[in-house]
Amino acid sequence: MNHDDFSSPAPSAPPSGPPVLAVSALNQAVARVLERTFPLVWVSGEISNFTRAASGHWYFTLKDDAAQVRAVMFKGRAQHAGFSPREGDKVEVRTLVTLYAPRGDYQLNVEAIRRAGVGNLYEAFLRLKEKLESEGLFHPDRKRPLPVFPRCVGVVTSPHAAALHDILTALRRRAPHVRVILYPTPVQGEGAGAKIARAIEVASRRAECDVLLVGRGGGSMEDLWAFNDEAVARAIAACPVPVISGVGHETDFTIADFAADLRAPTPTAAAELCATPRAEWLAQVQNHAADLTRALRRRLAEHGQTVDWMSRRLVSPASYIAHERVKLRALQARLEHATRTPVTRARYQLQHLQTRLQNRLPDTRAARLLLGGHQRRIGNAVALQVQRQRQALAAQSSQLELLNPQRTLERGYAIVTDAKGKVLRAPSELQPRSNVTLRLAEGSAEVGIASVQPTLD
Repeated sequence: MNHDDFSSPAPSAPPSGPPVLAVSALNQAVARVLERTFPLVWVSGEISNFTRAASGHWYFTLKDDAAQVRAVMFKGRAQHAGFSPREGDKVEVRTLVTLYAPRGDYQLNVEAIRRAGVGNLYEAFLRLKEKLESEGLFHPDRKRPLPVFPRCVGVVTSPHAAALHDILTALRRRAPHVRVILYPTPVQGEGAGAKIARAIEVASRRAECDVLLVGRGGGSMEDLWAFNDEAVARAIAACPVPVISGVGHETDFTIADFAADLRAPTPTAAAELCATPRAEWLAQVQNHAADLTRALRRRLAEHGQTVDWMSRRLVSPASYIAHERVKLRALQARLEHATRTPVTRARYQLQHLQTRLQNRLPDTRAARLLLGGHQRRIGNAVALQVQRQRQALAAQSSQLELLNPQRTLERGYAIVTDAKGKVLRAPSELQPRSNVTLRLAEGSAEVGIASVQPTLD
């Protein structure tokens, strides 16, 4: 084996074996694994080594009898905690398990903190939330949109709460034209939930406002518990006007938030959501006015161009009339020529045809004289024939009158008929005890035959 067998590989050849990680890359990979493996969880323990940095972040150790772990709560979360922890406090934290990469320390990133024992309240909160959710009280289909132009805003909160001042300040700043009605109620302490529900019912019954704001400032879970009351949730759901819930801070959630038509992270945010700033409406109106002005000017400019184009095409009425008069005279001359020539030609043709007709007409005077003689002879013959026919008709009428049966009946004779109307001529046709009809000159009679005598020779 020579020396070349132990020489390093060529620079272009890829290294063999698993990849080599830097420490920072390893820590970042471990942090990602921890964050994906452990979702947000609640962890209980005792505060130790608590430090509030100048940046506002909280650093402390969370421990129990058998172990401890470092924890950090950044300023954005710490300012909504509701209380300031002290050494030895028993707390429960909602946290994300992670790794601080620069030091390689396993730690907890705390999202929320509460005093120990609040877990029972949270369990009650979850049970009530599940119950009302199963009834459809939180269903998105029942959420109503907020009015675009509210004229009056109702506020259900304590008249002594700092949240009321924040709400009024925000409304005065954004929409000073909106009227505010306060429905005062305690927001903390025993029986506060029932009183909040009654205040909401009063607002519903009076129907004085367009939107109702229910809320209070931040605090611990115990402080906000009145807004987890079932009566409050049902009163919000039954309210005929849209309801905005602004309870606590951004990380605080109550049953009222789920029942409301809209949830705001803070009371100030609730006031901002219920009324659009007047400045925005005025700016929109000004923008629309500017758009209308520009559109009107553009339309006027377009019409002005149309007028200019039409004016260039427009002819003086006098010139137009003179031109049309010339055209009318030309048309009149053409019409006269067109009508005169056919009439003259037709007149000449008519005269020529009349002359030819007169030359070809026969002399009808002799024929007319002959026709007159024939008419007289025919008239005399017809008159003679009619006279003869009248005389024959009179003779026939006289003979017919002599043969008329009625004349015979008038001389005292009668016609005998049986029941069927048959004329009876011989005694043999008569039957004893039968009826016959005698037709006389002035009527008829029904006669019964008693007996029939044969003719004696």
